[in-house]
Formats: sequence, structure tokens, C-alpha cells
Amino acid sequence: MLIDTRNPNSMRVLLLAGSALATFASPGATAFAQGTEPPQPQEEAAPATVGDIVVTARRRAESAQDVPVAVTVISGQEIARRDLTSLERIAAATPQLVIGRNVSGSGAQLTLRGIGSNSLSIGVEQSVAVIVDGVYYGQGRTINEGFFDLASMEILKGPQSLFFGKNATAGVISITTANPTDHLTAQVRTGYEFNAKKIYGEGFISGPIGDTAGFRVAVRGSKDYGALFVNRAGPITYNTRDTPTATTVAPNTPHVAPPSQSGPRERDILVRGTLRWEPTDDLTATIKANYGWNKTYGGAWNYNVFACDGGTSTTTPGVACTPGFYNRMNDIPKDIADQTALVKDHNFNDYRSWGVTGNLEYQLGDLAITSVTNYNFNRNHWTADIDYQSSPTVNIWGGEISRWKAFSEELRVLSQFDGPINFLVGGYYQTTKRTFDQVVINANAENSAAPEGYRYVQYAKNSTTDGETLSAYGQLIWKVVPSVEVTGGVRYIHETKDSTFFQPYANPRFAGINYDVTRRLVADQTFTNWSPEATIAWKVTPDINVYGAYKTAYKSGGFSNSSILTPLTAPDFFTFDPEKARGFEGGVKTMLMNRQLRLNLSVYSYKYTDLQVTYLDSAALSYNSVNAGSARTRGVELDFEYMPHALTGFSLNGSVNYNKANYGNGIAPCYGGQSLANGCVPGLLVPPVAATPTTPARAGTPGQNLDGTPTFAAPRWTATLGVKYDTDVADGLTAGFGIDSRYSSSYLTSAFGSPLSRQGSYINLDAQIHIRTADERWELALLGKNLTNRFVVTGVTDASGSGLGTGTNVNRIADQAGFGAMPRTVALQLTWKMP
Repeated sequence: MLIDTRNPNSMRVLLLAGSALATFASPGATAFAQGTEPPQPQEEAAPATVGDIVVTARRRAESAQDVPVAVTVISGQEIARRDLTSLERIAAATPQLVIGRNVSGSGAQLTLRGIGSNSLSIGVEQSVAVIVDGVYYGQGRTINEGFFDLASMEILKGPQSLFFGKNATAGVISITTANPTDHLTAQVRTGYEFNAKKIYGEGFISGPIGDTAGFRVAVRGSKDYGALFVNRAGPITYNTRDTPTATTVAPNTPHVAPPSQSGPRERDILVRGTLRWEPTDDLTATIKANYGWNKTYGGAWNYNVFACDGGTSTTTPGVACTPGFYNRMNDIPKDIADQTALVKDHNFNDYRSWGVTGNLEYQLGDLAITSVTNYNFNRNHWTADIDYQSSPTVNIWGGEISRWKAFSEELRVLSQFDGPINFLVGGYYQTTKRTFDQVVINANAENSAAPEGYRYVQYAKNSTTDGETLSAYGQLIWKVVPSVEVTGGVRYIHETKDSTFFQPYANPRFAGINYDVTRRLVADQTFTNWSPEATIAWKVTPDINVYGAYKTAYKSGGFSNSSILTPLTAPDFFTFDPEKARGFEGGVKTMLMNRQLRLNLSVYSYKYTDLQVTYLDSAALSYNSVNAGSARTRGVELDFEYMPHALTGFSLNGSVNYNKANYGNGIAPCYGGQSLANGCVPGLLVPPVAATPTTPARAGTPGQNLDGTPTFAAPRWTATLGVKYDTDVADGLTAGFGIDSRYSSSYLTSAFGSPLSRQGSYINLDAQIHIRTADERWELALLGKNLTNRFVVTGVTDASGSGLGTGTNVNRIADQAGFGAMPRTVALQLTWKMP
């Protein structure tokens, strides 16, 4: 039986079924088949306690309660129970973490404690670093990776430069995939999600190879037969104007742009293989290889123009701008797509990646030596309607192929002497290459004399960046007394980035005026930095740990690969400076009530300088990256987990977080359509330049002082509350449920304070119900996410063609195209496991 989760009656059935199962699973509920005897009492097991969790937040194995870092740890078992198989799902369950998916630019924005990198430029790396099996993945496109068959996930909050390198100013998401087991085991899981009509399946097989080796192979695949966002566009006609002949296409041969598919209609395939070899007790070698493919239809399927000045669209007059799980987008007319490079006649995003990681661990007496070598590659190809509004007058499509490849090697040595002083030293080397090619179809451009692939292109871009990083770091670890540890360390970074930018084509109607096709920009950038860190931790008792830390962090500067070169653009407009952070953090971590309660408290204050942000010049369709002054983030975080001895199988967890993240004094771009009266000053960001005998005059760029304005995706209050309960319901059968909620207060989604970009406060509710055999061989589960079905904006861009009169008092604020999070999903899932 299929259940339509959009039907209120169907939802009542689900809720009633959940209530019945929860009642059936309660301690007092007992049911026996007719003629059978109740089970005999068994010897009572020891009560469960809140256990220690091993983390690698300081590149060595430690208890999460001992490490002087604010860290949220999600076990592999919890990830599987809640089906947290993507970074977006992790964010929806984690306080202060906001992730937005974007088809263009870097592909995503990751924000933690109100600090992050908005996603509009492919040249900006994330301030929240993603680490997979010890390897740095700095690209926003990592959001398209599927994370499954995991051992654990650690979310480290605040600057983490010492141990995780150049681009961890806001935090780290560290993911560890599962390793081979010492006995043969396997698992197969399949499920059906009702809203997207998604069928998915995954499985692994793992075991030994002889006495010294082991293997693990894991596979996941899925396909949507339905859609989560509905496309409300109708067909539109796009009439082109041929520049050489100065004629418009004949009315009887129009270019018809049909509506694109509703989306995302996602499909993916993920494969990971692992070999592990332990020839001696002192040597372990592990190699992991992975391949991933992810494709969605609808291109920018999660874009919703949710707020407009006056309530209706700028480019589609009379159409209301309201939040919801819908969009308005059209495919490129087929006759145009067939003659245009990089695009197809349907909107889509196609992401492919593969990588291989080798890990060596060698114990040389009192020295633990670790080597991590990695090569990874990804290719992303998209076609999208980038006016987002199915406008009858403003029709803009884009197509892009970007590639990224990276090689890295990290070597570190940790001493394990019996004395009070130990050390960690390491070195890191990385080379990267990014290539970027894009075409834009706009302004009714046509050129019958254009080179092949460019007839209907307004302009095209090509850009590359080659990077090289050399880094060394070290930490001294001093046990002043057995209960007090003092550490101090520093990381040195030397990085070069060599970039190029060229516009190989522009329609003659625009070349020389809007686009410069004669210059090839070259930027050779060099960055160096020292990032120190010091901590002190006092183990008051075995179950109480108090710590304090001073931390710094650094994110290198770069090159805005996706900007636009006009005849008046200065070469240094494409480059931006490093982002830095420094500040203090402290806290107390406790295990109380005979280890029934884990209770942790942390406080922090960090100042960020030269924040890297990107804005859309909606008139020129140019994504420009700049440094927007400073920001300060201050806050308090409280989290707990409670497992009462008196109620076996029950646990309660939650958190309350206060965070104040505001910009400091600094000049930044105006938001689109910001008026002079609201603080947008002409020429403040880039002053105008008068003409000289050798150079033309250059108009200035308006700017604003963001002092006191909240940073983006920075809710003041967030909180979580979760409960789960498992119990025996019959001989050989257990059942249980889990409910997980997340509250967020309101926040701005614009990096520049647009008042239309505010996301209101909301509660996200996930729930799970399961029944399994006692040997855990079989499990049937019902999984619900975003059961409140609240539309949530996680990032934003100004809609193209909107934002009029910026820096004047005759203005209209830019329409806000938001990146929407997922709607309600409900899945039925069956799992078989070989113990």
C-alpha cells in the first residue's frame, strides 16, 4: 500500500500507526500468541550508561570528554538509525550548522556559528572544512557526495587550523568511513520514500582475507520517480536578434522554452572498496577507493523566489513571491541547445567523482608514525534557468563544466613517552587544479557568424587555478601534573595560486562594451601564515574536565574564477585576500549521576577579519568575491545526554545554544536595490576613476558599512531535543522509536543584510519507528524527516534582473531567490544483516 504523505488522512494513518507501535513498545505492554507461554525471566543485565566516544579531533585517538574542543559526535549506528546520509541531512539535525545547496558557484555554502562562505563563487573555498578519512575536501561540491557505511562523524566548532590546515576558520566536519571487520559480515538495506517516490538500496560485505588482511565493499544506489519541488512555469517564447543582420527571429519560427521537470528527480550510485593489511602488530596499511555519481533534474530545482519588494516579481509582474516547495523554470529551447556548447535542452546537474586514499600507521618504539596519501577528482556539469522566475521578458540560461583534482600527502609523528612531555609534528603537501568553462544565453543574443557552439551565446568564460600548499605543524604536550595538561602548537602555511581568466567569446553587440574579449588576466598569488594555538585542560575528577583555549585560524586568499571582465575592470578586482580568525574558547565536560548523565558547557568569543564573501552584480550577471571587513561571534553552548538506569533502552539528548554573530566595522557591497537612505553610498566600495589620456573613466561601485549587521545564516538561538526508546516486545523481537527535533530562531540569509532575506524561526521534526529481531538480523523501519513540512531557506542570491536603483533613492530591493531545504519525506526501510 502506498501512502500519500501530502494527504492529511494518510498522515493521520501514519501517526496512528506510530502511536500504536509506541504503545506496543512500552514497558507495560505485553502480547502473546494464543496457547503460548510468556517468556521466562532472564538474568538482569547491567544497566547501560552514557559511554565514552573516541574522537580524533587532535589527530590522535582520545575520549570526546577529554579533548579540549567543542565537538558534536554522531556514531555510525546513529547515522544509520536516522538515515543521515548527506551533509544536508546532518545540518538539519545539528544546531548552528546551516548548509545551502546551489547549482552554480561553489555548489554549496556551509555555515557554523554564523561564519561561513556563501556559495556564489567557485573560487572561494569553504570556511567549514570537510575531512574524509583524514583528507581535506575543500570544495562546496562535496555536498553532492553520498556519505554512507560510516564509522562516525565529528563536527568540530570554531577555528581548527592547527590540526586541519589552511581553510578551517569556522570549523570542521570530519567523516570516517567504516573499516573491514575481523569476521565475515554483510548487510543489505532497501527502502521506498513516498514523497519523491524514491527507491534506494545499499549494502556491504566485509571480512578477513587470511590472517593479516581484510576487505570491505559497500554500494549504494537510488532513483526518484517523483519530485519534491513542483515547477509552476509555463512555456515561454524566446525571440532572438541576429547581430550581423539586425533582424529578429520570424514570428512563425519562435524559440519555445518549455517548462523544465519538477525536481530533483535525483539518482545516484556510490561505491567504496577498502583493503586493510596488518602484517605485524606495529604496521597497518589501509587503502580506500571510491566512485560517486549524482544527477538531479531541474537544474536549480531547489530555488524558490520567496520574497520580493511589494510582494510580486520584478521580472514577472503580477506573480506573487511566496515561500514554498516550488519553482518557476524553463528549459533552453531545443533548437538553441543543439547549437550551443556546454548545455543541453533540459535543466540538470551531473556530478561525478572518484578518489583513492592510502593510510599507513607504524609504531616505531614510542613513536606513532602516520602517513595519509590521497588523490581525488570531481567533474560537475549543469544547465539551468538562472533568472529563476520564468519571466516573459528576462530569459537567462547558463551552462557550465567545472573540474577539480587534488593530490595530497600528510606525514605526522606522535610521541608516546612515559614522561610528562610529548610532541606531535607533521608536514602536509597538496597540489590542486581547477578548470571552469561557462556560457550564458541572455539578452536575445544571436550571431549567425559566430564560431561553432556560440551562435546563441551572449558571452563565454574560461578560467583556471593551479594551487600548491606546503605546510608544517607541531604541538608540545606537557602533563604538568597527572590531572593538568598544557599544550601549545603552531602551523605554518605557504601557498601559491596561479590563475587565468579569459572570455573567449562575446556577441558583437556586447563585446567591447559589457565584455572584454581582448585581455587574458593572469594572477600569481602567494600566501604565508603562522597559526598558533594553546590549550590547558584540568581533569578535576575522572568525570569532570575543565578546559580553555586560545586559537587562531587562516583561510588563504584566492581568485574569483566566475566573475566578469569588462573593459573597465581592474585586474586586481578578481583577487581577494586571506580570511583570519583569533579568539578564546573554554568549557567544562562532565559525566554525572553514576554516568547516567553527560553534561557539557562551552563559551567562546572569536573575531574574524577580512571575511570572504561573494555578491551578485545582477545587472552584469557577475559573481564578485571581496573581503567584507570583520565579524565577531560570541556564544554559549549546553548539551546533554541522559540514560537512566531505571529505564533500560531509553535515552534523552538535547542542546541549547546562544550565538551572536555580527559584522564589525568594514566596507562591503550593498545588497541589490539598497537605497541611499538605507546606507548604500555610491563609490564607497570601489571609488570612481577619472579618465586619463591612456585609460577611460571608471564608474565607482556602491558600498555600505555592515557594522552591527548580523552575518548570514546566524540564528541567535538554536536548540535540539531527542528521545529514543528500545524494548523487548516478544521472544526474539524488539521494537523502538526515536524523535529528534531542532529549533532555530530567525536569521538573515543574505551576506549583506537584505531585509527581504529573513528566514523566520522554525522547528524541524524527524522521527523513526522500528521493529527488529533480537539478533538484529532483520529490521523494518519507518523514517520521517521534516514532519512539520516547514519551508526553510538556507542560502540566497539576488534574482537576476532585479535589484534596481542601488545607491539611489529611486530603488527596488532585489527579489530573493532562496535555496530551499528538503520538504517532508517518509520512507519505509527493510534491513537484513549477517551478524
